[in-house]
Amino acid sequence: MRLAHFDCISGISGDMTLGALVSAGWPAVELQELPARLGLAGVTIDVAAVRRGPFAATKVDVHFEEKQPHRHLHHIEKILDGASIPAGVRDQAKAVFRRLAQAEADVHGSTVEKVHFHEVGAVDAIVDIVGSLLGFQVLGVTRFSSSPLPLGSGFVSSAHGRIPVPAPATAFLLRGMPVYGGPVEAELVTPTGAALLATLVTQWGVVPAHRLERVGTGAGTREFADHPNVMRLLIGETDEVGVGGQPVAVLETALDDENPQFVAALLPRLLSEGALDAMVVPATMKKGRSGAWLIVITRPQDAEKIARILLRETSTLGVRVRAEHRLELPRRLERVQTPFGPIEVKVASLPGGEERPMPEFESVRAAAEAAHRSLREVSEAAIAAWRQGHGSVPSTPEAG
Repeated sequence: MRLAHFDCISGISGDMTLGALVSAGWPAVELQELPARLGLAGVTIDVAAVRRGPFAATKVDVHFEEKQPHRHLHHIEKILDGASIPAGVRDQAKAVFRRLAQAEADVHGSTVEKVHFHEVGAVDAIVDIVGSLLGFQVLGVTRFSSSPLPLGSGFVSSAHGRIPVPAPATAFLLRGMPVYGGPVEAELVTPTGAALLATLVTQWGVVPAHRLERVGTGAGTREFADHPNVMRLLIGETDEVGVGGQPVAVLETALDDENPQFVAALLPRLLSEGALDAMVVPATMKKGRSGAWLIVITRPQDAEKIARILLRETSTLGVRVRAEHRLELPRRLERVQTPFGPIEVKVASLPGGEERPMPEFESVRAAAEAAHRSLREVSEAAIAAWRQGHGSVPSTPEAG
């Protein structure tokens, strides 16, 4: 398993992450081709070698027309849906932008659908997020950890005027992460950087044990007198393929007067909002009434958001929330070539080193419909292709 540790010496931003990925070996030309793959006209990317204090680092700058439209989440998702990028990268990018949208909604007392993104809706944020996820895929990273985050201090200018550090949206995104103030008076963690960490990182603190292979150093824009403005990526192989874990929140509610079709439609919505899992169990309620037991598993920082959705969009009057620890197998997505086209396969690493493949249903369904073949036939072909090792390449880590 390949690990990437974010060494956030001077916080994190999207462009610092891109610089660190290129420094670690992701070909710069692939990053520079990304605007065309996203369908973003008039966007160019510069990659340069710079110094920040004692560090040789890579600086990435995204250039575009200054005036940008006010984009809502559906505008960005439309760009992602039309982009020539792997499905796993697209799904993760949507998850990152949903986190950003939720943070903006929390700040302004609005909803995910109504908020517009200001700075993070600009094309450089789209390039930062999609590029970072794509770079990690190319480098084969399937596990992420991070150091605690220095926030900086002081005030910065924004579309809303002068605001304190950390910016309001950043502060909401940082819930559940280890942070500290300083060491300079500046904004060190951007909303884009915070959203990437919130989506990817499952372990915080010291660097996990691994065989270090690559070190990538990304440069921030500003230079500080006594502080190197860089973010490092430490990338290498780890033998830890046993059962891992993470804290989760479990939300439950019982429904005895709800339309089952409404409940069924709610499950994919919960997953798109960041829930790790969601399920409905038939239940017999008081007085013998038939009902449903709705269970949602999510990250602790997303529990309140998910609870609000349940309270607003179901007939329940209350939601139970409890903190638990979930043991889980490491897994990754791989893409295999079959007679019916490419299929994504989720591969779980079992204790003892064995691996278990499972074709992703949506990928199987799309190929089956295009080829006019059965789901079973396409699924079995994907497993056979994976076992034979034909055309299998790393794709993206599976979140949660």
